[in-house]
Amino acid sequence: MADTLYMVTGASGQLGRLVLAHLRTLVPEDRILGLVRREADAEELRAEGLGARIGDYEDAESLEAAFERVGRLLLISGSAVGQRARQHRNVVDAAKASGVGFIAYTSILDAAHSGMALAAEHRLTEEMIRDAGIPHAFLRNGWYSENLLASLENDLKLGKHLGAAGEGKFSTAPRRDYAEAAAIVLSAEGHEGATYELAGDTAFTLTDLAKNIFAISGKNVIYVDMSEADYKEALVEVGVPEAFAGILADSDAWAAKGALYSESKDLSTLIGHPTEPIEETIRRALP
Repeated sequence: MADTLYMVTGASGQLGRLVLAHLRTLVPEDRILGLVRREADAEELRAEGLGARIGDYEDAESLEAAFERVGRLLLISGSAVGQRARQHRNVVDAAKASGVGFIAYTSILDAAHSGMALAAEHRLTEEMIRDAGIPHAFLRNGWYSENLLASLENDLKLGKHLGAAGEGKFSTAPRRDYAEAAAIVLSAEGHEGATYELAGDTAFTLTDLAKNIFAISGKNVIYVDMSEADYKEALVEVGVPEAFAGILADSDAWAAKGALYSESKDLSTLIGHPTEPIEETIRRALP
């Protein structure tokens, strides 16, 4: 694989940047490409010694040109919920037309069976990749620990962490653990046909999360459980767009039923070390 080009899509995003950082420890830097939408982001990658190409999930022609001579591609799922199936179709079609030899795709935990609203587009994308006949691996990422800590500053201020997950457990890991796994799968042969259920080693409830925030910060925080509808309304009130608030509330409601819990150790097995405990992620996230 000495001449293989490795491309990471969404390379300017939070996950993409972390994947690139680990990938450069595994393969020669001059074989790494990041796909970005803006020239400014491309120049930033080039300044770091990496390759960059311009392409947009909405522009099939730009993707086909960007994928020229790419051997192994990491498709990081788009952020435009509701538009992703169409966007991912453009990526998969362009990859096939360009002769990409392998696709790793960041899906969602238990995508084949999950009832979460977020899972539907991931399930469709997995089907597209299978139907395209391109060798592939599915990286079914569980919840990022950072998702639950996005409201940390407000939680500390109010003394409350709001949610609708009841006593449902979350098997989370930080983005950098998922990014490390993605880089490992992208960089090496032998993952063709694999489906990895990626989750943190230790699960916890939102009640546990609040207790950990209290123990680590010294500021009393309790978990306030709400109905799905009330949680959505609370998110809208603090400025979350209504459609996305609905997705977050739906995710919590499904977490209450176990949708974001997993006993799989695929993630720690792939990266070769335990996933970061939520307590450590809290410490790093504290203001």
